[in-house]
Amino acid sequence: MGPHPAVAAIRLAVRRVLHDILTELNTPAGIPATAAAAATPVERTPERKPERPPSPLVLVACSGGADSMALASALAFEAPRLGVRAGGVTVDHGLQTGSDLRAEEVVLRLRELGLDPVESTAVSVGRAGGPEAAARDARYAALDAAATRHGAAAVLLGHTRDDQAETVLLGLARGSGIRSLSGMAAVSGAGGRYRRPFLQVDRQTARKACMVQSLPVWDDPHNADPAYTRSRLRHEGLPALEKALGKGVVEALARTAQLSRDDADALDTWARQAEAGVRDATGGLECAGLYALPPAVRRRILRCAAIEAGAPAGALFARHLEEVDRLITGWRGQGAINLPGKVVARRQGGRLVIRQG
Repeated sequence: MGPHPAVAAIRLAVRRVLHDILTELNTPAGIPATAAAAATPVERTPERKPERPPSPLVLVACSGGADSMALASALAFEAPRLGVRAGGVTVDHGLQTGSDLRAEEVVLRLRELGLDPVESTAVSVGRAGGPEAAARDARYAALDAAATRHGAAAVLLGHTRDDQAETVLLGLARGSGIRSLSGMAAVSGAGGRYRRPFLQVDRQTARKACMVQSLPVWDDPHNADPAYTRSRLRHEGLPALEKALGKGVVEALARTAQLSRDDADALDTWARQAEAGVRDATGGLECAGLYALPPAVRRRILRCAAIEAGAPAGALFARHLEEVDRLITGWRGQGAINLPGKVVARRQGGRLVIRQG
């Protein structure tokens, strides 16, 4: 008799991601790295045996919640079967009383699953961008450091299809364009470090997998705190949408994310190719060439130029780009446009110049 359907679903999701990682590392999928090395012809000498390359290490970021515990259990099961070493990291944000003790409990649970190395890392959460954004920035910085320290090939994150739906709705509310509607990428971070195996797995399946495996989970009270935007959306917004529109909203939003990401990626590629044709010898942008481009492509070029000049990507909003765009499409002799990061955009003799100061 096979595993429970929920357990089978999470294991399959993780197995697929591990296969992807092994393929990218030029290790034959499905064959342990040590076995692959042994099968590779090596010139041997009597005095010295050939060294085998170490198995790749994959870490799981685990908070102790149902999603990440389900992910950790699936990684612990699948990794040895593919010749992959599996470890875990839990981040103590220090935002709740006893968070250090809970982090220690998570470390023990991960070790009981057979993960190694396992560590807890404490972070200091700032205030920039609000509490949710600040905690996220601190968390990813800690995960980056852990991955570098251990030489990990990838870090698995437990975001589910429900998380993806919430992210799409948050992007829609901000009015930030198609890239915000594309939600979270299955692969992100420097060199594709972060992998999200559960973007097609719903939250209920992950919780069910923990229950049938008798895995203890911790429910973060912040996830039910109405002071947080995502919490309100999860407990009030999405249920209201499902009541008004019927079941299937989460699946539809997740599908929208993938379609939007495909479109956004295509437009980004188009913009990169078009940018070379509108740059002059001094590095400025030719307004006539920009004017001839579709707005979606033109504004992507403007955004990239502003970021290259020093504008922080997180502080550069659609309204900023609209004002810069008017220097091209609605030129009436207006003055320079001030952008975040002390970046200034101005039109000079048929050229758009974007630079600091």
